[in-house]
Amino acid sequence: MTISLQYTNITVNDPDASIEFYRDALGLEVSNDVRSGDFRWVTMGTDAQPGLGIVLSEPHAGRSQEDGDAMAELLNKGVLPMLVFTTSNLDATFEQAVAAGAEVLQEPVDQPWGPRDCAFRDPSGNTVRVNQG
Repeated sequence: MTISLQYTNITVNDPDASIEFYRDALGLEVSNDVRSGDFRWVTMGTDAQPGLGIVLSEPHAGRSQEDGDAMAELLNKGVLPMLVFTTSNLDATFEQAVAAGAEVLQEPVDQPWGPRDCAFRDPSGNTVRVNQG
């Protein structure tokens, strides 16, 4: 039996700003853009890892008002789970993200627990880490 992760969901305040960040800073591409009423789900991925994607959606998309409000509060506090990417060239990825205007949380550094990595905040405040692969 083989199992792999296909998508992970990322809650964002502004899908368009988030598309720009994940496209320009990390090189992902939009593979699907679905609208349902006032809400939107945007799937992004890369040819380098076919079948793996992220889905960007607003706090209230597909949720009750109460749940959407709770998710929005957590997003605004910056306490939703972080997203970790791996790259073959951390320095080049870091420079690309900086050039795209990403908010830097941590420049590339060798961590005492193993990986060399850096960190950014996406336009909605989510923490995005990138490890050298």
